[in-house]
Amino acid sequence: MSWRRRAAQFDTSWARRPAAQATREVILNYVLGPLIDYYTAPIVLGTDLFDGLKPPVVFVANHSSHLDTPSVLRSLPRKWRRKTAVLAAADYFYKNRVYATLVSLSFAAVPIDRKGGLTKGTTERIARLVDEQWNVLLFPEGTRSRTGQMGSFRHGASYIAVEHSLPVVPVYLHGMHDAMPVGRGWPRKHPCSIHFGQPVYPVPGEDPKKLTVRVRDALTQMRIERAALD
Repeated sequence: MSWRRRAAQFDTSWARRPAAQATREVILNYVLGPLIDYYTAPIVLGTDLFDGLKPPVVFVANHSSHLDTPSVLRSLPRKWRRKTAVLAAADYFYKNRVYATLVSLSFAAVPIDRKGGLTKGTTERIARLVDEQWNVLLFPEGTRSRTGQMGSFRHGASYIAVEHSLPVVPVYLHGMHDAMPVGRGWPRKHPCSIHFGQPVYPVPGEDPKKLTVRVRDALTQMRIERAALD
């Protein structure tokens, strides 16, 4: 079996161990951090919600740039960041073992297959994460927006939230597309903000599609409120 076909089953549990967590803190704060600060001067809003929130949760963010993942992770309080895994597309980020290892180490990434919904292997890995009290960050659009506007949402995040009775924390990212849109190999200076919204709690037995609508509505409202400030 080729590496590409095995990518979605690549074991990343090692990236959640203490040594990897410590290394990731160095990467995010002292390697990627200075670059992000220089080019985007990020403003973080809404972190007071963590005072009364208990993990694990599902973080759901709009997606338009390669800056999105490290920016969200750096914005989390340290104890939350150390226990947050990122669901990453196996067909894009796990093209070869070296790149897969780097992505897993840098972001505690877990490969998922973007085709055909949540596979049995993916649901088992997510269940393991939840059992170990890890939060999950994912981008329900499935790919980066080419225009900066939010696209349609897939239902994977809502399925996870309903299946495991987890709150969904919407994260609205502003300015990332301008700083580093699809096709650009290096950021340009542009102010950005990361806004954590109030948790959206699934109703027991709720259809994940309905929860997706509620989460997307929350992000849309956050976008409208942010646009009013411009």
